[in-house]
Amino acid sequence: MTNSSPIWVIGSINTDLVVSTGKLPAPGETVLGKSFFINPGGKGANQAVAAARLGATVSMVGCVGADDFGTQALAGLAAENVDCAHIARIDSEPTGVALINVDQSGLNQITVAPGANNCVDAQTIDQAFQAIPQQATILLQLEIPVNSVLDAVQLGRAKNCRLILDPAPAQQLPSTLCEKLSLITPNASEAAALTGLSVADFGQARKAADKLQELGCEHVILTLGEAGALVQSNGACTRIEAPRVVTRDTTAAGDCFNGALATALVAGAGLTEAVEFACRAAALSTTQLGAQSSMPRRDEILPSI
Repeated sequence: MTNSSPIWVIGSINTDLVVSTGKLPAPGETVLGKSFFINPGGKGANQAVAAARLGATVSMVGCVGADDFGTQALAGLAAENVDCAHIARIDSEPTGVALINVDQSGLNQITVAPGANNCVDAQTIDQAFQAIPQQATILLQLEIPVNSVLDAVQLGRAKNCRLILDPAPAQQLPSTLCEKLSLITPNASEAAALTGLSVADFGQARKAADKLQELGCEHVILTLGEAGALVQSNGACTRIEAPRVVTRDTTAAGDCFNGALATALVAGAGLTEAVEFACRAAALSTTQLGAQSSMPRRDEILPSI
């Protein structure tokens, strides 16, 4: 299949400061790390790179600081063939950073300082939508102000865009937002935060998906890590298995999933087929360290789309 429409990612751009360690520290505990590296990140930028590496035409909308991290982020995105024309540089704020600890099993702890990401405002969104075409696919997350996400959803609906929201970091969302989305893609903890329901197994995940549809979400994809994903659409529930891999680092696996999902959908895949492809891509991303550096390319994922 070939891509028939562009993907626009509206969201965060960060620099990740990553320490690998034998175990994650408990509150008040200091542990010695094994290695340190700096990696481009941010949920929005990660999703943009994931889609671009898989062959999509991608434009990024966001903000970075007028600092070295911002310069490096722009250069990195451009090198991945992501259009950066709608990324603003902000003199008054630093580029967003994420402090990440990764243990020997691949689990992580992440703290984000948004910085310039908080400057993705109504004006930024309005300017971007002057260029965003009808029926584009738009990826959104919650590392920019929620009001900006609401603005993007409203303008996207007016242009008949496919609107995909990764509701991370987890927080409560207005029902008016849920009702306008094409797809919502929470993980278990995000689904629990949105619905107030525990999500510890597939049965509970299905109840949470039901609740999300009651809140107005048209289609729900609930990601379950190594257990795969649940697809709730048109009254039917489908479980998608994830391939077994040796995990090194789960950082940005969800971002890889969303970028791959959007890529498959614009290539003409059906929803279930797109989720299967996204599960394969996300699993493969966990076999490498880092966020954007771990994103696979299309020829690495078999079967492809």
